[in-house]
Amino acid sequence: MTSVTTNQNVKRALIVIDVQNEYFTGNMLIEYPDPQVSLRNIGRAMDAAKEAGIPVLVVQHSAPESAPIFARGSQSWQLHEVVASRHADHRIEKNMASVFTGTDAAVWLQKNEITTISVVGYMTHNCNASTIYEAAHNGYTVEVLTDASGSLPYANAAGFASAEEIHRIYSVVFHSNFAAVTSTEEWISAAQAATPLAKSNVLESHLAGRQHSASQNGI
Repeated sequence: MTSVTTNQNVKRALIVIDVQNEYFTGNMLIEYPDPQVSLRNIGRAMDAAKEAGIPVLVVQHSAPESAPIFARGSQSWQLHEVVASRHADHRIEKNMASVFTGTDAAVWLQKNEITTISVVGYMTHNCNASTIYEAAHNGYTVEVLTDASGSLPYANAAGFASAEEIHRIYSVVFHSNFAAVTSTEEWISAAQAATPLAKSNVLESHLAGRQHSASQNGI
């Protein structure tokens, strides 16, 4: 059984995180889900938010002008046209992973009496994750549009993880405790109706995981 807030007076804000050219033509290329799909869904979510009267916060990551990625003022630093061409109620720049660090995001959310933040953008495992965890710890209800976000592959001394693995595993973890993971289609329906979305919990997720492992192993 999944858990869902009983508060029907959902006050959402859509947070659009770091949808910048860096992830499409720069040095950090999003691989999974298909970036053209996630871009299209980000645009759909922004359009739906505007139509439903949901405020939109657009976030842009900035690094020093000499940095190899997100160099402020560079073409790669610029917002992708899908986001740049659409309405935003508020825009912020950040230089850390979480949208809350060193910005007025928290003040803006409080001013607008937001109870639920809906996250789209990049990357699932980095800026999205940091924002999701901090928002959950600060009492917000959190939603993640899994097909309007994405990851890229990593390899380092700890090993290798594909973009698909990273995105999938983080999504499972989010849904176990921190955020309702949903599709853009499902989110638009909930946004139009101003209804909450369900997430799981740690114990339920663990027990379902054990059951899945047992079935896979023929136990």
